Parts: sequence; C-alpha cells; structure tokens
Amino acid sequence: MKVIAIEEHMLPRDIIESAGIDLGLRVGGRAAQLDDLGEGRLQVMDDAGIDVQVLSALGYFVQDLEPAASVQWSREINDRLAATVAEHPDRFQAFASLPVRDPTASVDELTRCVQELGFVGTMIHGQTHGVFLDHPSVRPLLAAAARLDVPIYLHPAPPPLAVKETYYSGLPEAAAACLSTSGWGWHSECAMHVLRMVVAGVFEELPDLKVIVGHMGEGLPFHLDRIESMLSPVVTGQSLSVAETLRRNLYLTTSGYNSDAPLLCALSAFGVDRVMFSVDHPFANSRQATTYLQSAPVSPADREKIAHGNAEALLRL
Repeated sequence: MKVIAIEEHMLPRDIIESAGIDLGLRVGGRAAQLDDLGEGRLQVMDDAGIDVQVLSALGYFVQDLEPAASVQWSREINDRLAATVAEHPDRFQAFASLPVRDPTASVDELTRCVQELGFVGTMIHGQTHGVFLDHPSVRPLLAAAARLDVPIYLHPAPPPLAVKETYYSGLPEAAAACLSTSGWGWHSECAMHVLRMVVAGVFEELPDLKVIVGHMGEGLPFHLDRIESMLSPVVTGQSLSVAETLRRNLYLTTSGYNSDAPLLCALSAFGVDRVMFSVDHPFANSRQATTYLQSAPVSPADREKIAHGNAEALLRL
C-alpha cells in the first residue's frame, strides 16, 4: 500500500542561523532531524514504509519576523524546499512557507511556489501578531489559494504573550510550555481559528477555499455536534450551517494520533474522504504511525483513501 505523509517538518539550520533565529529548547532539540533532507530522512521513511513526504518548514519562526526579513527568509526556505523536491521528486513534495505579515508578498510568493516551483499548497502557523486568517488584510492571500486551487494547511503556533500569561503562568516552566502548545493549548487555538474563519464568513465569500488541519482535526470532530447546536443559530446570513461549512471546506490529518477513538470520531464526523495520513515528523514516530495505519479498524478501501488516495486527489499528486 502506498503511503503519503503530509505534515512532515523541516527547517534548514544554516538558514535559521543566518536569520538569527533561536529555536528554543524543544525545537532546538530536533534541529538535526529538521535539517536532514537527505539520507537520514529517507531512511526513516523507508523503515516506516512511507513513500512520499509533503515537506513543510516549521515556519512560525520565520512567519513571526519583521515583514522584510520574513519575505527574505521565506523565499530562501522555499528555494531549499524546491531543490530538495527536485533531487528526490518521487519521495518529496512541498508546502510553501509564507511571510504572512506582508499579505501582498505572500500572494506573490504563493503564486511563485505553485506556478514556478510546483508546490502543492502552503502551511501557515496560527495567528501572526494577533492577526488571524479571517482578518480582511489576509483575504487576498486566501483568495489566491482558492484561485490557484491549493490548500492552506493551518498548523498551530505558540500562543501570543497575553494568552500565555493569562492561561499558563504560575506553572512549572516545562509543563506550562507543553500545556500551551502540543499538550493542549495550540489544538484548541487552531480549532478556534478555523471557527473564526467560519463565523467571519471567509468560506461564504470563498467557497472553494480548502483548509487542512492536523492532529485528527484539532478537537473539531469531537465537538462538532455541540458547535452546530450552539454556534450555528447565531451565525446568520450564511448559506450553510457551521457544520455544513466545515464538512465542505475542511480536511483533517492524523498527525500525532495513533489510536482508534480519535480516528473513528473524525471519520464519523467528517467522512473518510476528508481524512489523510500524517506523522508530524520529527515530533512523532513514523514507524508507530504507519504501524497503526495498517491495523486501524477501517475497511481496506478506506485504508487506501487515508494512506494515499485522498492526498493524491486534494494535492493532485
């Protein structure tokens, strides 16, 4: 069975050092794996039975820079991604890194990456200095993604300082850092980010816009009935309910989740055609993810869709 993994991170060490970026302890501990775009990464893929990784920069470090610097280093990362794909075209594809603080430059860079470099979409990391993707200033970028017919993979990012101080202060440092990000916080923030887009009418204005979220839907499948019953009645003037909009515009990946309950919940809430395999390399174990994929309680036809068919259709691979 062919396996395509679509949330697989990279971050070239030389570019990060040139940009003067401090990765911090958690990401810094994975710096060597993020930097490896060659034999080490391919060996991990081969050992796990992964045929293709769709590479994406862990880009919130660059996304958060001043606009001019973000433009420069986003382009540098994308050129490195393009070179990697060109070297191993049968093993890698790529999502563009964008300087979201400069929406005009982001449109230009996304267009370059898709039309000239052959990228299959973009990954955007959470809010950018308090600006979410429902903000009018970002609408040209969303319109460009819809026009180019490529998805936006909306990945969580660390919380802004005000949120960090309000929700996560007064706790042991390591536990607070995890609780605010991968241990809970950024899943709920990413789900809220998507719902902001629905409430603000982004998908009403851009019905062809495709958004991917990882981590088995960032909690949205579990909460979908509650969201529909509570939120839909107060979201007026739209042609679809909140749940209907999400089922039309949203795709989910399995990244970081390897157990039955969240998978079955995602399948029940969104249907198998909306669920795609991911690992979250190097922050999750590739072999563990593919081992679970092989044994997950789904039909052979649905396993093929999750493993590669849905990604091939959405990303036109």
